[in-house]
Amino acid sequence: MNETLKRAISGAVYIILLIASILYSTESFFILFGAFLIIAVYEFCNLVQINKVFPILLGTVLYSAVTLVSHYNKITADTINQLFNTDLEISINIQQLDIVLLVVALVVSIKCILFLFYDNIQKISTSSKYLYLLGYIILPFVFITKISFGINDYNPKIIIGLFILIWTNDTFAYIVGKSIGRTKLLEKISPKKTVEGFLGGIVFAILAGYLISKYYIRANPQFSERSILIWTSIAVIVGVVGTIGDLIESKFKRIAGVKDSGSIMPGHGGILDRLDSVIFVAPIIFLFYQILNYVS
Repeated sequence: MNETLKRAISGAVYIILLIASILYSTESFFILFGAFLIIAVYEFCNLVQINKVFPILLGTVLYSAVTLVSHYNKITADTINQLFNTDLEISINIQQLDIVLLVVALVVSIKCILFLFYDNIQKISTSSKYLYLLGYIILPFVFITKISFGINDYNPKIIIGLFILIWTNDTFAYIVGKSIGRTKLLEKISPKKTVEGFLGGIVFAILAGYLISKYYIRANPQFSERSILIWTSIAVIVGVVGTIGDLIESKFKRIAGVKDSGSIMPGHGGILDRLDSVIFVAPIIFLFYQILNYVS
């Protein structure tokens, strides 16, 4: 099969599966990203050469537990009360849990950035491998599910909007970079990325953010013009932080001596290759939402 056709088919299947699961129900969204998490952990373990059994168990348990606690807390409490015939008020401070997880993810994100720009060592210590596994791979998937709830209830438009911004940034960064790109962004890690492509991706992502916000205002009159500022701000975050996430994954692959993180998507590589931007962006977007909620 022609490589371009193979790439187009696998890309279309990925997008259809992603959007269908997000729109169908909360549960289908959680299940799909839980599956993505397991595959991403498997691929990352291959990249850094660590045993896969414990990381996959850790990722599955942590993802399931935090999802259950965060989004089904009341249902869980009611079930326990029915089982034991009590009227206890079972409450888990979700905000404190979120803060702890967010701090861990942000600290590891900073370590990843230092690893990208300042760490010339081509061998990663065992402790660092597991730290990256937790904060760079597992926790971002938890925050992807949390982002989808915005301030209150599950809102598929939020997560779809985020993916649209990432796809727009990636696509136009490639197009602009290939057309007029001259200045290399970080040649040692990703020779094809250029400063012009990086800036072009951000500009078009901002335009996409503006269009998404206008759709929100038109579809939901309760949204104010402030949503324009929110979505264009998210677009800038996606353009800058998403590109860093892409470069970080490229460095892991360069150290491992491989072109792709996996082969599950013909013509595209692995799940990490498709989600490297969004998993690095997710904790930052979640923090942005918390700051926005606090200010409001």
